[in-house]
Amino acid sequence: MRAILLAGAVVVAAVPELGWSQSKVGKTAPSASETRYFTAIDGLMDGNADVILKETRQGKTITAATLDVCYPVDKNSERKDRFVANLAVNGQTLTGTAQSNGTKDPVSVKLTQKASGDTFEFRGQITVGKTVTEVASTDNSDISEKEFQDSQSTDDGIVAQPKDFTDVSPEAVAVRIKLDAALDFLKSLRGQDVELGLSSLTVGCDALRAGEQTISMTVDPDRAPALIAKARTMNGVVTAGWTAGAVEMDRTLRFAAADWRDGDKINRDKLAATVSDVLAKSYGAKAVATTWSPVSGKMKLTFKRPSQLMPGLDLTEVIEVTGLVAPDKPGASDALMLWVGSPVTTTVDEAGGAKLILAEESSGDEEGDQRDDGGTIAELAKALKAKRWDADNSVWK
Repeated sequence: MRAILLAGAVVVAAVPELGWSQSKVGKTAPSASETRYFTAIDGLMDGNADVILKETRQGKTITAATLDVCYPVDKNSERKDRFVANLAVNGQTLTGTAQSNGTKDPVSVKLTQKASGDTFEFRGQITVGKTVTEVASTDNSDISEKEFQDSQSTDDGIVAQPKDFTDVSPEAVAVRIKLDAALDFLKSLRGQDVELGLSSLTVGCDALRAGEQTISMTVDPDRAPALIAKARTMNGVVTAGWTAGAVEMDRTLRFAAADWRDGDKINRDKLAATVSDVLAKSYGAKAVATTWSPVSGKMKLTFKRPSQLMPGLDLTEVIEVTGLVAPDKPGASDALMLWVGSPVTTTVDEAGGAKLILAEESSGDEEGDQRDDGGTIAELAKALKAKRWDADNSVWK
């Protein structure tokens, strides 16, 4: 034995000297308890299941297990259901029962787990309602608690109080809400000038496990702050704010607001006329229409010019450009930002008499878009005395 002196007290510790055999110090302590995870069991439920199997082990012996399975309610549905079963452990056999969260179907699980080198094999059955799934899955790997937690960290992309609109978009609003309150929230949006992102209505596996859903919306930037403020007062809302949307910073300009306002309102007609003039010259086309969406606040500019594809046919190219203007940050600001989307060109027959029916071979005239887009943003920057975003240094210049 060696004596170790700590803070004036003598503590005697049984520390084996180098060269002592293990027999002199007795048996080693049992292996510490460890948590391991399987985040996939290959082939489960036709490969459509999202699986988390959590196991507590003492050495190589499983002492407790929980199976969390998220799966489509039927083969062709995007709607998900989920069950969580605490499993009884009997050697290599894991068994348990549960009830699915959504359809309330009875669930039974009987699996055999076998180690094979560094991987594991699962065989058995999982029954949900009257549907029996045969499990025969090999080459499954487990991960540590830390690896699992790192893989679960998600970002909903919502910024409650952005300093400006360089990382989030002024028309893009998102709300994270408790699942049991989501339906009432969505119903409250009926009749309002708010566009819902259809994909955000799908409750995925992450949402089922978190008990929270993120709902994405598009709204006129002028009304976005009020919508966010109201959402924050509603039952079940965890957070609400701005998120990523249409605005691409390399196609966005920032300029002084004073010349483009009537009182506290943006003079949209004046701004649209200026933008339209610049684009018409750039495209060699005639401006024919300007419209503003009452929902998103986006403007759509339409131009026409003779097609050069086959001059004798007198075809017409129609160019549409979408844009968005808003203050450069939430709240009071003396600057505006303007985003101008890439032009979309289609060719139509507007000659008198019978018409040709024309079909585009791809989504948009890509060559035309590239041709028409050259230098357009730079020309707009000159006309508006605007700055452009320097992505390398994260500043306006």
